[in-house]
Amino acid sequence: MDGRILLVDDEKDILDLLEEVLRRDGFREIRRAQDGAGAIRACREFLPDAVVLDIMLPDLDGLEVCKQIREFSYCSILFLSSKNDDIDKILGLSCGGDDYITKPFSPREVVFRVKAQLRRQQYQGAGPAAAGTLLTAGPISVDRDSGRAYKDGRELDLTGREFLLLACLVENADKIISKERLYEQVWGAYSAICDNTIMVHIRHLREKIEDSPSSPRQLVTVKGLGYKLKKRTG
Repeated sequence: MDGRILLVDDEKDILDLLEEVLRRDGFREIRRAQDGAGAIRACREFLPDAVVLDIMLPDLDGLEVCKQIREFSYCSILFLSSKNDDIDKILGLSCGGDDYITKPFSPREVVFRVKAQLRRQQYQGAGPAAAGTLLTAGPISVDRDSGRAYKDGRELDLTGREFLLLACLVENADKIISKERLYEQVWGAYSAICDNTIMVHIRHLREKIEDSPSSPRQLVTVKGLGYKLKKRTG
């Protein structure tokens, strides 16, 4: 299967195991890193499609590594962690992660989840918004090809997940989108998503596009149904 995979873990045995099962499944372009600084450097040089990232690393923790990667890459990031609490999952997904796998894990499950993320990327690339046209909704515009979004002509400082979430909302402007559909379109159908995750991302997005985030006029909640991005706020 096509796709560049970066494996990040400070335990060599885990790296060996993951690389072996991925290669058995047809992946050929695989790179490894055993600390946070090495992971960030490898991500810049190798340009992976997916990163399997351990949270507990000897220098930077995986959450910080994820945040720094999100400054320059929209690649899929799958966390590995021995922590199974909902709050840990929320932290991981809120800082830009796409999936969260708890240890001990099945190597085949990791391969399955990596493939699910790559399929999601292919699906988004084949969608109607991938043609390179600039999508607009009122003062908001999104360019999927460049990965940039604007409000009133001013570029917005968005994380990777925030950009994909806004792009999905703009593409479906004036339509109600359920949480479930947002999960599927932005995070992938097989992501380990908690209900609070989407609320956190919506709140952060409102802080960047609304004049008054606590009283949103464009990105509104439709109680019991989901969210709507309005083309007009008047």
